[in-house]
This record gives sequence, C-alpha cells and structure tokens, in this order.
Amino acid sequence: MTGILEGKNLLVTGVITEASMAFHTARLAQQNGATVVLTGYGRLSLVERIAQRLPQPAPVVELDVTDRAQLDSLAERVSAHVPSLHGVLHSIGFAPAGALGGDFLATPWEDVATTVHTSAYSLKSLAVAALPLMDRGGSIVGLDFDARQAWPAYNWMGVAKAALESVNRYLARDLGPRGIRVNLVSAGPIRTMAAKSIPGFADLENGWASRAPLGWDTSDPTPVAQAACALLSDWFPATTGSMVMVDGGFHALGFGTDEIAAAAG
Repeated sequence: MTGILEGKNLLVTGVITEASMAFHTARLAQQNGATVVLTGYGRLSLVERIAQRLPQPAPVVELDVTDRAQLDSLAERVSAHVPSLHGVLHSIGFAPAGALGGDFLATPWEDVATTVHTSAYSLKSLAVAALPLMDRGGSIVGLDFDARQAWPAYNWMGVAKAALESVNRYLARDLGPRGIRVNLVSAGPIRTMAAKSIPGFADLENGWASRAPLGWDTSDPTPVAQAACALLSDWFPATTGSMVMVDGGFHALGFGTDEIAAAAG
C-alpha cells in the first residue's frame, strides 16, 4: 500500500530536536512516501545530525527567514536536491525574552517587530521563496497555537500568532489561483524546546490535559504531524485558508475561570 505522500517533494522547516513537531512531520512524511528536504538556522551541524535520525537521512539547506539573500536563493539551493516542491511546512517562531512573559505594556517595539517578522511575516516570505519550485500547485502548511484569546504570559507571541492566522487567509486568497493551498494546524501544547521558553507552560499543559474532551498528551507530537501530512497530501484538495484544530477538543471548551486564574499565577 502506497503512502498518502508518495512521490511528493516536501520542504520542512523548524527541525531542531527529535521532540519537535517538524521532526515528527518529516518522519511521518517519509514513511508515507515523501522525499524531504530540511532547512536549518544557526547551528546547522545540529540540524544535520538530527536529519540523520529520520527514516531516510535528509539534506539540510540553511535558511534564516529574515535574511532576504537567503530567501532569494532558497529555490536554487533546494533544487540541488529535488527538482520541484509539492509542499512546504512552516514551523518557525521566535520571540525575544521581553515579548514572552513579563509586562505586555512595556515590551519595546524592537522586540515586537522581531517577534512578528520571524513568527508571522515569515509565512509569506517562505511561500514566496518556494514559489519558483511550485509551478504545479501544492500545499503550504503552518504550525500554529490558537490566538483567538489572550493566553497567560503568551503576550506578543500571541499577537504574532494572530497575525500568522491572518497571513494564512491572505496567502490562501492570492495563491489559490496558482493551485496552492495554504492552511494552519493549530496544535495543543507540546513539550518542545520552544515550549520551554514560555513562562507558565507547565500550568498551561496541566490545564489542557484535564479539560480536553479527548485528553491531551503533551509528549506526543504524532497527532499534529498526522494532520500536517494530511494537509500536505492530496486528500484536502478543496481546503485552503483554514485552521485545523488538533488539540484534543480543548478549543471547544477553553479554560474555566478557576483554571485561567491559576495559570495566570
């Protein structure tokens, strides 16, 4: 039986450790027949080591999504490994310490600008950079955390995620005529390296597991990876501009008043 991504070439960003949602998406994509190229930022040697732990070792190209020169040359560098792309996973986010936790009202614009540029505008930047290799259409999927409410301590990253969700809709509008679908997977909290930088994450994950109707395992990125791979496949040909919730159903209930107070400290 062939996998749902058989014959697909995918570009996967955001692999840092084996715990990352991007790593598990890349793993599952390969197991479903895809050829995967990874991007890395900063410690490329670390990403290259992690890439060797996939079912099939994957090539790694350098990408800083805030670097215009690297974005402009991305398609050429990726084409050294695959002739075209059928899908792209955006798993990128960063906020300076002042933009996560602390005083929302006191965060300087420089920190806000960095957060929004790296975490939201980068979805557009990555999509445009990949376009030369997506002349036959395809799918772009971003990983998100539901920004429809103000979370304790999430602060300007929450604002950036709200911007990401808006960018997703506008990209869907502009790339649809090219046959390219753009969607987000809104994941419940997963215990990753990025999560460790979020103040009060333990309170958030504890409240999530106890309230989600289906339960929620913060140590298992597999459900998120499965959703991402499904959206990257041809199984959602008429879905774009959407946010698929993969959170155990938590979004349908949210926090109770007591839980919000406890998470806020």
